[in-house]
Amino acid sequence: MWLLCGFLSAALLGLYDVAKKSSLRDNAVIPVLFLNTLFCSLIFLPALWTVDSGGWAVQRYIVLKSCIVLSSWLCAYFGMKHLPLTLVGPINATRPVMVLVGAILVFGEQLNACQWAGVILSIASFFLLSRSGKKENIYFFHNKWVLCVVAGAALGAVSGLYDKFLMAPAESGGLALNRIAVQSYYNFYQCGMMAVMLAVLWWPTRKQHTPFVWRWSIPLIAVFLSMADYAYFYGLSLDGVMVSVISLARRSSVVVSFLVAALLFKEKNLKSKAVDLFLVLLGMLFLYLGTL
Repeated sequence: MWLLCGFLSAALLGLYDVAKKSSLRDNAVIPVLFLNTLFCSLIFLPALWTVDSGGWAVQRYIVLKSCIVLSSWLCAYFGMKHLPLTLVGPINATRPVMVLVGAILVFGEQLNACQWAGVILSIASFFLLSRSGKKENIYFFHNKWVLCVVAGAALGAVSGLYDKFLMAPAESGGLALNRIAVQSYYNFYQCGMMAVMLAVLWWPTRKQHTPFVWRWSIPLIAVFLSMADYAYFYGLSLDGVMVSVISLARRSSVVVSFLVAALLFKEKNLKSKAVDLFLVLLGMLFLYLGTL
């Protein structure tokens, strides 16, 4: 069940990436990100009145999560604005590799042979997809926007490991926090942080940078993200969940974003990237078989 939650989250994340790319094209990044956090906060506002805050003893952990996630988003948003979505997706897909290393070192997780096969296939496919960037004259180690996306992925991996600590049962070394409380409050804190950033950093210099343009894809960012996070957090709260596997399943969102980007944004080198995507799907199949 928890792996199915991971794949559902992946489909929603793919649509989230498409909405995000559509919103960021020739648009100002900071107001788009602020509106995303605002709409997410509004979606979960009713939950703030129904869940126990736990006081500062609990909220301090959620504030830290907000800082990690927001830092990841800032890096990812700026990178996505300047790069093709069919490259950003594969770079983000390296996140489970980072989570896997962390899960083994921190939580002592172990994978069976079938799951290892899925992980290896997925890593290989992500690497091959990333190499396609050279055909578009995008050299990963010399492009600041690529480095932004990589930094966003690394911070996202840290967030994934931190999520398990927040929601794992106390007997497993976690805090056993309510997933709805975590999702509601961290969106609220991020909105406050982005409001300060909008007022202090963007508004005084807005005329010197790319102007902000309203698009209806902007609220869809929050809708798809909130639904994806809900499915992911629910999966993390189930017994027997393996953070390394569910995080890798979640990264299969690259398939959804790739297909939609091919149709909507007319990106390049799709034929060679499609061959690599087959390995992504094969890796996901092995992961699923390993949980049966």
